[in-house]
Amino acid sequence: MATMAGANFGSAYSERFYAAAFFAGFDGSPNSNNKDIGSRFCNDVALLLYAFYQQATVGPCNVPEPSSWSHVEQSKWKSWQQLGDMVPTEAMRHFMKLLDEEEPGWYSRASNSVSEPVIDVQMNHNSNVETIIENRNSFSETKTISAENGSLVETQDKDVVSEGLDSIVVYDKWILPPISGRCPKARYQHGAAVVQDKMYIYGGNHNGRYLGDLHILDLRSWTWSKVDAKIGTKSVELSSPVNIAPCAGHSLIPWENKLLSIAGHTKGPSETIQVKEFDLQTDTWSMLNTYGNAPVSRGGQSVTLVGNTLVVFGGQDAKRTVLNDLHILNLETMSWDKIDAVGVPPLPRADHTAAVHAERYLLIFGGSSHATCFNDLHVFDLQAMEWSRPTQQGEIPTPRAGHAGVTVGENWFIVGGGDNKSGASETVVLNMSTLAWSVVASVEERVPLASEGLSLVVSSFNGEDILVAFGGYNGYYNNEVNVLKPSHKSTLQSKMMETPVPDSVSAIHNATNPTRDLESEFEIGPEGKIREIVMDNIDTGHQKLEGSETTERIIATLKAEKEELEVSLNKEKSQSLQLKQELAESKMQNTDLHKELQSIRGQLAAEQSRCFKLEVDIAELRQKLLSMETLRKELELLQRQKAASEQAALNAKQGQGSGRVWGWLAGSPPENADHI
Repeated sequence: MATMAGANFGSAYSERFYAAAFFAGFDGSPNSNNKDIGSRFCNDVALLLYAFYQQATVGPCNVPEPSSWSHVEQSKWKSWQQLGDMVPTEAMRHFMKLLDEEEPGWYSRASNSVSEPVIDVQMNHNSNVETIIENRNSFSETKTISAENGSLVETQDKDVVSEGLDSIVVYDKWILPPISGRCPKARYQHGAAVVQDKMYIYGGNHNGRYLGDLHILDLRSWTWSKVDAKIGTKSVELSSPVNIAPCAGHSLIPWENKLLSIAGHTKGPSETIQVKEFDLQTDTWSMLNTYGNAPVSRGGQSVTLVGNTLVVFGGQDAKRTVLNDLHILNLETMSWDKIDAVGVPPLPRADHTAAVHAERYLLIFGGSSHATCFNDLHVFDLQAMEWSRPTQQGEIPTPRAGHAGVTVGENWFIVGGGDNKSGASETVVLNMSTLAWSVVASVEERVPLASEGLSLVVSSFNGEDILVAFGGYNGYYNNEVNVLKPSHKSTLQSKMMETPVPDSVSAIHNATNPTRDLESEFEIGPEGKIREIVMDNIDTGHQKLEGSETTERIIATLKAEKEELEVSLNKEKSQSLQLKQELAESKMQNTDLHKELQSIRGQLAAEQSRCFKLEVDIAELRQKLLSMETLRKELELLQRQKAASEQAALNAKQGQGSGRVWGWLAGSPPENADHI
């Protein structure tokens, strides 16, 4: 057999692939390809596993098709040949994905021995292992770095993923955590939420079929488990039986000790949005009764928790009509209200993302209508009830729909999505104070992180924020879990940008409550000494610092950075003061304009009254004109009758005279001839 095509890839990735191949029956020996695996898998699955294994280990099929092959061998050749020029890593991914679907939890049952050994060496404490991404999978890159004695040391590949998240020494990189347990079925358009270090996954879409299962991923042990959910016999405050139908395109919101599932597409849609409740203590689903004017049922909407209310925007109804209406559900009274907003709202859309900033500003980004994807940003002021479209800063993301977003302090991270042509491979972040975009990480296309309909949640691990992505669809349904640790460095860069704040969101700038406050980065004691250092933007790889000189140098560096931050903070305060002055001036101008507007309105009212009077006069004149026209027609009729009468009299007179002449000529004497 030819040299393994995947041998040059990362150890964490290749080890898992070869473990999967060994588990499926491909032991790596020259005769392994002839092993009969049909007894364990159906024919179609066995052929696909064979083709992906060949593509990953040998490469594209360059073997001609002999006419003497048997039917089985011919099917195997065709299955391999149809993969074309698929790269080995992609074939590895498909092989493991297919095995995950057919044999959930196979990895925990697989043998630890693999065909290709993995070298693991003890690293020098000053060694720096840089984790890189290849086809969205994380593995260590062999690097040559300097050791303490100044000599060059060549490090070996080390599986940082299999050791857990503690060994990841870089930030802003997506990695595959060591997952155990039975993974949920691959899906997209599902709901995801985090409660007490546990990620809940509910519902979704798989092969056009709506799902209704509920799964938990423990973010401490990274173990999947399925919830044996019960359904209440009666809905809350209702006497009708509960119908918890499978759904997709819904929103899952944690509230108190419960999960709320809002809206979503179902096989038999209701007329209005349904709100379901899952009790985390009793593992029971129930249907909540709501009041007021409930919105029409829909899926692909955004639902944002603001205080004790849910803000619902857009989506697509059961008739595939995209919407741009805005509704609020009060979770204390369970009553719906439709918002009559001012300003220009976003165009109707679905599969967008929404976030709230400073408990006041609702941000809407992206989404799609039936044929158009968007990358516009809209802001809705929940106090003024007004839409605005501020100017975005930085590198604006490409149009996308089906993406997922989550906020960490004042930073809004957005992952995935697509534009009906390709998936969005960049993980981007928007600083909601400056409205400046930046790219956090990038992956290759056609991978789960560049999918539509994936979910994204935020949790904490060892005191640090982590982003957890799950599922999605990019031509294939997937159920992978990917994790990213956002760095403080990108947060600091966002806060220190000198880009002026757009006027439409100037009030946002001073109302933020970021997760990581600059002043909390270091704690200064009574003697001016730094007692605790938590600075993630120093590229030390979290190495343990030894020696007084190193400590003093770090302290000096931190003090210098503190001074720079103070200077930046003073600039921000100065800019904020200037913006406040401009705001005061604008308010004064608005007052004058308001007075002028009132005056103009008074003039318009007088003109309207005058116009109304003129319209009445015109109506009266028109009535008189109509009367005059009627009289004129009657006069013409009388004149014609008079003329006809006169003509008739004239004709009668002429007739008498002519009769006497003609009688005389005929020999008839006139009546008075005797008197002649």
